[in-house]
Amino acid sequence: MLVARGISLLIGYICGLFLTGFIIGKIEKVDLTTQGSGNVGTTNTLRILGVSKGALTLIGDMLKGVIAAVIVYFIFQNNAACADGIHLLMEYACFGAVLGHDFPFYMLSKGGKGIATSAAMVIMCFPRALPFLVLTFVLVVFFTRYVSLGSICIAVLYAILAIVFAHLGYLDYYNEYKSEAVILVVLAAVLAIFKHRSNIKRLLTGCENKFTLHPKTNK
Repeated sequence: MLVARGISLLIGYICGLFLTGFIIGKIEKVDLTTQGSGNVGTTNTLRILGVSKGALTLIGDMLKGVIAAVIVYFIFQNNAACADGIHLLMEYACFGAVLGHDFPFYMLSKGGKGIATSAAMVIMCFPRALPFLVLTFVLVVFFTRYVSLGSICIAVLYAILAIVFAHLGYLDYYNEYKSEAVILVVLAAVLAIFKHRSNIKRLLTGCENKFTLHPKTNK
């Protein structure tokens, strides 16, 4: 399983290197790293290129985590030594995709913030948490109009739900892998918060821009 974990993480990282927003920006002849917040994620793409391009970025960044997990599933599903831990390996693939998205080597690690890609981990490994996370994000953004605050809130909630679900036995993992699965979720949540550190500073000082559907006005 140790080698399988490494392979799954590597597959995920490679998938995560396909930065959807950056690619769409290049097609549109716009370098997102020099526009708006300089981020290549969904929010900045939406702000600079509009709703349709932002939606494509969201879908693309989620899909690369899903694709990584599916690849790992088909590689290891018939491996007797890995069969019991297949869900954990899929989670490693999703986490690897987050790392590739956040820290792409070819951009000197200046990638996105990993929220959309982390959603793939929820979809593939913790689907029971999805309704709670979506509802929380929508409510926070609706009432505050801060996408960054919504993202931070669901990152924290994600970690809490993983711990609670593991305790209640709601995770589809063998007992020997449950703690490791939760640790990966907590690491993903901590990483998401870390990537939002500049947003946190702006939120605390009241300088964070609020979300609108008008291009070039969101932050």
